[in-house]
Amino acid sequence: MSRIRGKDTKPELIIRANLRAAGLTGYRLHYAKAPGRPDIAFVGLRLAVFVHGCFWHGCPHCTPRAPKRNTWYWLPKLARNKERDAEKERALRLAGWRVLTLWECRIKRDPVAQTARVIRAFDARSTGRRSASRRTRRS
Repeated sequence: MSRIRGKDTKPELIIRANLRAAGLTGYRLHYAKAPGRPDIAFVGLRLAVFVHGCFWHGCPHCTPRAPKRNTWYWLPKLARNKERDAEKERALRLAGWRVLTLWECRIKRDPVAQTARVIRAFDARSTGRRSASRRTRRS
């Protein structure tokens, strides 16, 4: 358990490298001032990105195997992880953040498509902010 990383995981590093290659910088890592400490946070746009491991967070796409030993420990732990993820997402949305969840299996299969999801969300948020600021200046 001590070797299991919580930060700078391989899928997270892949997404960050692709974001940098696409020219998207200026994000914060594990931003503590946002509810739930998202893995990647574009603070000004209030865009939070979580990069979830399939086993630890219960991926709905690949349905990872349940542990066969010590189920008395693992099943409640993994269930609590899912509950905590939902609580974090709910808190972020209530605070006005847009939340994206990227799954390890999807990142491994097609990292470019997953990075494109983040870029589309970034563009949608930044375009919305620019048009809103234009409206307020004119009135």
